[in-house]
Amino acid sequence: MKLVNTRFNGLKLIKGKTFYDKRGFLRETMRNNLLKGNKFIFWILSQSKKNTIRGLHIQKKHMQAKFICVLKGKIYDVALDLRKKSKTYGKYFSAILSEKNSTSVFIPKGFAHGFCGLEKENLILYGMTSYRSKKHEVGLLWNDSDIKIKWPIKKPIISMKDKKNITFKKYNNIYF
Repeated sequence: MKLVNTRFNGLKLIKGKTFYDKRGFLRETMRNNLLKGNKFIFWILSQSKKNTIRGLHIQKKHMQAKFICVLKGKIYDVALDLRKKSKTYGKYFSAILSEKNSTSVFIPKGFAHGFCGLEKENLILYGMTSYRSKKHEVGLLWNDSDIKIKWPIKKPIISMKDKKNITFKKYNNIYF
């Protein structure tokens, strides 16, 4: 298992190991000693169809660091840096995470997160360092022209909730 730094302070890719034999496979996805100081207390399993975009979501109170792992399928994963004092504030990180490439991502507190399902069925496991609070959840628009995320699809499936997310400019006006 290997931890890979990115240009975003604290954001890491985790390259797992997969061992195959005639019965199937065994995959190492995470070891606690890789991400010292982070205790994952809340776990969610998400299923998304191809072309589904979820996000971009952040908890403004009781912020969450996140571990994202694809159990089945493939996703285009996005983390938007909303840490005001960060050198990469307002910039996004993206990576392809899949069951085949055995790559996961650790997203530190202060990032909004979203993803796009790229295969027929995508199962995503999230680990978070604090519980979700519906009251403190904020969503930013997936297609905000100020963020300019290069999503790999043309006709996304978006929830009614995510269609009502706010712009990056509005987020800045409200929270900073």
